[in-house]
Amino acid sequence: MIQLAVSTYSLARWRKERNKNLVQSLRWLADNDVKGVEFVGVDEADPAKVVRKARSLRRECDKLGLHICGYCTPGELLRDPGEQQQMVEQLKRQVDVAAMLGVKSMRHDVTGGDFTKVKGYKGPTTFAAALKILVPAIREVADYAATQGLKTSLENHGFYMQAPDRVEKLLQTVDHPAFGLTIDMGNFMCVNADPVAAVRQLLPYAIHAHVKDFHIRPKKTMPPSGWFATPTPIALRGAIVGHGAIDIPAQLKLLKRAKYAGWLSLEFEGMEDPELGVREGLKFLRRELA
Repeated sequence: MIQLAVSTYSLARWRKERNKNLVQSLRWLADNDVKGVEFVGVDEADPAKVVRKARSLRRECDKLGLHICGYCTPGELLRDPGEQQQMVEQLKRQVDVAAMLGVKSMRHDVTGGDFTKVKGYKGPTTFAAALKILVPAIREVADYAATQGLKTSLENHGFYMQAPDRVEKLLQTVDHPAFGLTIDMGNFMCVNADPVAAVRQLLPYAIHAHVKDFHIRPKKTMPPSGWFATPTPIALRGAIVGHGAIDIPAQLKLLKRAKYAGWLSLEFEGMEDPELGVREGLKFLRRELA
């Protein structure tokens, strides 16, 4: 059975614009009959305090009846050896945060962009060369996560690591029992890949799933605000789940046929009011999952 959650990312703009905090986000979710939450960070910059903050948030979720289904943290592993090792150690500390939250999986980014286009770049210029740098670091973090009873995961996130074939190649090369995929069913649009075909291809690797939606139009007609350009001829704008261009019902059918029994985290990043966006997305998903 697919279980529905909401990412704290969905209410990030709500917190900022209305001067709300993370605990108030959790209470809003509970008030709207949400049963699961995925944390994107814990809003604590001090490394010495972050595990303590995670413990406090876990207690709050227990009180509210919210199951913490996942934890997401940034990461950039396509670095020189010394800098990469520093990032590996930071990610291990984030595993400690995930363990304190009581989750079974932690998504971390592996690299954010195509740095070959950055002036003065001197790193790997092919994906095969990048893999040689990325894979040992990913395995080291996964090894540590396994000692904490966790799995780590890649998300198809950041233009450099969104194409289905590239994501699958990385997963197959890492080939680690404690490393899988957080499949973001919307992000494939960022490289103009068919979102339904991509889910069909990569679902066997998925240990967690995100659902989001986008409006789409040619990049050359992109309005000045609210939209972002992709490396392809299209531009995208975040949509309320179910209101955009992605065939989400077809994606959900694939999850059901595969007997996917994990959590599905709603992510809202549209221009609409976040409360409206999350509520309407939940309404759509609950109907489709029923």
